[in-house]
Amino acid sequence: MTVQEVGRPRRRKEDQRLLTGRTRWTDNLALPGMLHVVFLRSPMAHARITRVDVSGARGLPGVVAAFSGQDFAGEQGSLPCGWPVSEDIVIPDHPPMAVSEVRYVGEAVACVVATDRYRAADAVEAIEIDYEPLDPVLDMNEALRPDSPKVHEAGNRAYTFNLASGDVEAAFRDAPVVIDRTYVQQRLIPSAMEPRAVAVGTDGDTYTVWSSTQIPHILRIMLAVITGVPEQRIRVIAPDVGGGFGSKLQVTAEEVLCLLLARRLGRPVKWTESRSEGNLTVHHGRDQIQHVRLAADADGRLRGLQVELLADMGAYLMLVTPGIPLLGAQLFNAIYKMDAYAFGCTGVFTTKMPTDAYRGAGRPEATFAIERTMDELAAELGMDPMEVRRRNWIRHEEFPYTTISGLTYDSGNYEAATDRALALFGYDKLRAEQADRRDRGDPVQLGIGISTYTEMCGLAPSRLLGEANYAVGGWEHGSVRMLPTGKVEVITGSSPHGQGHVTAWSQIVADALGVPFEDVTVLHGDTAIAHKGMDTYGSRSLVVGGIAVLRACEKVKDKARTLAAHLLECSPDDLEFEAGAFKVRGTDAQRTIQELAYAAFTAHSLPDGVEARLDSDATFDPENYSFPHGTHLCAVEVDTETGMARIRSYVAVDDIGTVVNPLIADGQVHGGIAQGIAQALYEEAVYDADGNLLTTTMADYLLPTAADLPAFQLDRTETPATSNPLGVKGVGEAGTIASTPAVVNAVVDALRPSGVHDVPMPCTPERVWRALEGARR
Repeated sequence: MTVQEVGRPRRRKEDQRLLTGRTRWTDNLALPGMLHVVFLRSPMAHARITRVDVSGARGLPGVVAAFSGQDFAGEQGSLPCGWPVSEDIVIPDHPPMAVSEVRYVGEAVACVVATDRYRAADAVEAIEIDYEPLDPVLDMNEALRPDSPKVHEAGNRAYTFNLASGDVEAAFRDAPVVIDRTYVQQRLIPSAMEPRAVAVGTDGDTYTVWSSTQIPHILRIMLAVITGVPEQRIRVIAPDVGGGFGSKLQVTAEEVLCLLLARRLGRPVKWTESRSEGNLTVHHGRDQIQHVRLAADADGRLRGLQVELLADMGAYLMLVTPGIPLLGAQLFNAIYKMDAYAFGCTGVFTTKMPTDAYRGAGRPEATFAIERTMDELAAELGMDPMEVRRRNWIRHEEFPYTTISGLTYDSGNYEAATDRALALFGYDKLRAEQADRRDRGDPVQLGIGISTYTEMCGLAPSRLLGEANYAVGGWEHGSVRMLPTGKVEVITGSSPHGQGHVTAWSQIVADALGVPFEDVTVLHGDTAIAHKGMDTYGSRSLVVGGIAVLRACEKVKDKARTLAAHLLECSPDDLEFEAGAFKVRGTDAQRTIQELAYAAFTAHSLPDGVEARLDSDATFDPENYSFPHGTHLCAVEVDTETGMARIRSYVAVDDIGTVVNPLIADGQVHGGIAQGIAQALYEEAVYDADGNLLTTTMADYLLPTAADLPAFQLDRTETPATSNPLGVKGVGEAGTIASTPAVVNAVVDALRPSGVHDVPMPCTPERVWRALEGARR
């Protein structure tokens, strides 16, 4: 009897190799004659470059070459921005190595190429460079003033974007309750386990680029466009990639420059960033000011919502920088019904490291704003915050539902997920304990935080991306090869960096073809093997890439059916496929798909016009996004004397549709919640008044460890997606999207009796204490 693989908590095939150190990180790579690159980076946030002298470095031991930006001015082009979101957008030139002006601390201004990285690092110190300081631009509101210094000649406004639906003015006119709040999404620094690394090998006019990237296919195209090297002469390999979270969804200066250096020197080169270098030069995340106005009736029913964002672009627009805030544009209304909605966003240039995608990418910011504001509405009305949500959310019988912002949610059941979460959490018991602590004046107060979220993921529908002016489509490609021995090779255009593609795809294929899980191998991340793909981001791998593989399996079975009918001397219509075999109805005659693979290979008896292979490929482009949802509940104890907030319990009930591998899904949710908690309580990128990043090391930029996090209690409900045949939805970003407002709502809830209505993130002990002191005054 065949056991269904989809739904089994399989341990990951990848882990034995990854956990025992038998990995293929880019930095592990050693090529014959390889040279090492180190970059000199600007110590100034804004300055003109008046002189660069690299001659002092060129004569040092082991140094092969040293270059300034001027040496590459004619060939380095401009780093791409692939999402011009509005007609008024300003996309400044972005040279990989600065030539005449620097606009953030850490921008590359020169480089040394040497026989080892340590000699290169020493030689960088011998480069002389003079700057003419210019005024930094650090505050978004100040940047938009007419008298502000300019980051670029065109000014500091990158773009404006507006979206509106319904009569917003009428919704707010005479509204019994209007909540008006401003929230700050602090700047975050992605901290993947593996720092970025690039190696480029050369064979005449052909180049192989190894990079710790999420997007090998997109990177290949962009390298060809920027450098002029024909695309067919560039091979990009993403080997084992140790995490990304969006930070490796990028075409980076170092990737371009390493290719140019290999071309110029005719030798392989490699660059690996240090952790402090990464904090300076990995694109940052978040950094928004959110002004939110919510109108409601006296019974808590929502009337209208207005959102105005200022979004810090940093110094340049990188690959999808301008679009990141807009990925939340249609999700501030979340799971709630209302009559009117208006959204506006202004992108602002500053002299900081550019921002771009970071886990959740626009959707955590939107969820935070609406979930915080729903709690504020409940407090204003004296209602339980869960009751306010229940009165306004879309009921399960109303799906599919087109929201006020224009998205059509295909499926969901917010009631079921919430009821399950409340039961696991012990909501009523915790509320009773909270009341008791308040009555007793306990210095350690209990707060309860709620986040009932949905998200838009499976970033894919090419038609919708085209309407949004996104540079590429969102389809994904998959291939299935039936080997003569009956084993299966799967090639996926989705390139993993820790998500478990190899295991999950093996489970899908095992079920689809009726072959053992162990007989499936998955290949990925190499443009010479997986020649087509749109790569990995936006929780799209399973929802798009996994379905492409499933469709390829269906094509394999179609070919196999024709061959089986020929060999069994029957009509294809008389065959049924079960447990990996085609059987003639009403008889014992059958052929397994492995036998058919061998028969196709030998080609001894093929029907006329049938090729000697069952191999098939497929491209999948869904018609709609997928919409996971769930309810996250957090209990926080806050010491009102010290400001210390400690998470006591955390419950997450998510609905991610059909679950392929519960173990992998749990791991994704665990990691996502950890990153969301990190934003709520710990992480913040801090710049000083001169534009220097102060949080360049792990000693300064606080990441939580396992000891800082509670045990998470997870469960799931299941309403399958209707946008794909497996019914799957994304899971990679769910925990991050939901958790931050749950935690901050809990902190604020604990402090409300003291008159505190907000604590800026991260809710450190000092900030909590200052909020309490401010309320006491």
